[in-house]
Amino acid sequence: MAFCTNCGQMLADGTRFCRFCGSQQPGDQLIARLRMEAESIRYRMQQMQTQQMQGANYGQQQNQRRW
Repeated sequence: MAFCTNCGQMLADGTRFCRFCGSQQPGDQLIARLRMEAESIRYRMQQMQTQQMQGANYGQQQNQRRW
């Protein structure tokens, strides 16, 4: 499943031109590279969220020890 880079309409994978607006779509190699890059970003975001949660939990533990 793909979306037009110009108008955002849903297109079948491998479509070269949007059937709605006619704009040329990126090739398969570029799409594959962008998907890998997006997955890498998702993974890094998950790591950052995990680290933030661990830091927040550490702060809560420190506050509980004070009281």
